[in-house]
Amino acid sequence: MCVDDCEYEALPNSPIHVNMMAGALAGITEHAVCFPLDSVKTRMQMLATQPQTIYTSVRGTIARVTTSEGATALWRGVNSMIMGAGPAHALSFAMYEHFKSVFGADLPGNRVLETAAAGACATIAHDGLMTPFDVVKQRMQLPCGSQFSNTLACAKYIFRTEGLRAFYVSYPTTLTMNIPYHMIHFSAYESFKKTLNPAGGYDPMSHCLAGGMAGGIAAAFTTPLDVVKTVLQTRGVSQDADVRKVEGFRDAARLVWKNGGGMKAFVRGLGPRVMTHIPATAISWTTYEFLKMAIVGSTESPLHAH
Repeated sequence: MCVDDCEYEALPNSPIHVNMMAGALAGITEHAVCFPLDSVKTRMQMLATQPQTIYTSVRGTIARVTTSEGATALWRGVNSMIMGAGPAHALSFAMYEHFKSVFGADLPGNRVLETAAAGACATIAHDGLMTPFDVVKQRMQLPCGSQFSNTLACAKYIFRTEGLRAFYVSYPTTLTMNIPYHMIHFSAYESFKKTLNPAGGYDPMSHCLAGGMAGGIAAAFTTPLDVVKTVLQTRGVSQDADVRKVEGFRDAARLVWKNGGGMKAFVRGLGPRVMTHIPATAISWTTYEFLKMAIVGSTESPLHAH
């Protein structure tokens, strides 16, 4: 396997199928490993009026869920996430690498705006594919999710009771959140990577650190939008009549402010969200960069191998 710096630096121009394969495996690994913390975040962000359905801390949420529903409840919905994460991340990384080249983000120097623009393009494609799977995942993460035997049963129930629109009601809000998230995430990652690894060679530690820091920063900045998205995606199973009547971003944001106690409601779930994204993005970027190197290296012509 060839890992020379000069060869590794050429990987951003690797074939699209390499980027897609590496992206898919990176996405699945990222979400599967960190799924329990994502479940905790969802519980903390949902609007609830009954004391038994209000979750206020990471430790308290884990204790209550494992005691009352069993430890496996923290993994409920992971199948939906894996089914969506593979193709969505494949598309996302392929689009990101393509538009990095189009916008000139691969050129020397800190190309923050170009990288951010490439990240925004990747987000639009990713979320268009991932949002329905995310809706199903969040429904299954809630206490009422235990009524569904599997992912397909949950998806059928949503379609039968709320229609096709329910799978995309949060899409505009998701884009509103994820475009700035990925603009911050991708540009911060590239900047951190260049700072930590000026030579540009394959360096797992720099990829891991840069990915984790970039993901944590992006997650923190976009938590308020994530709170609104969670309300929209879980409204169909809420016991609160006001939540069930929510129609879009403005309605959801207004209700979060009213029922959650003002501005503090918009940072609910900040801890588990950041705790999820730091290891998740560290795993994702480390896996992605390794797989790009491994796939390209293993398929090289013997004439070019060292």
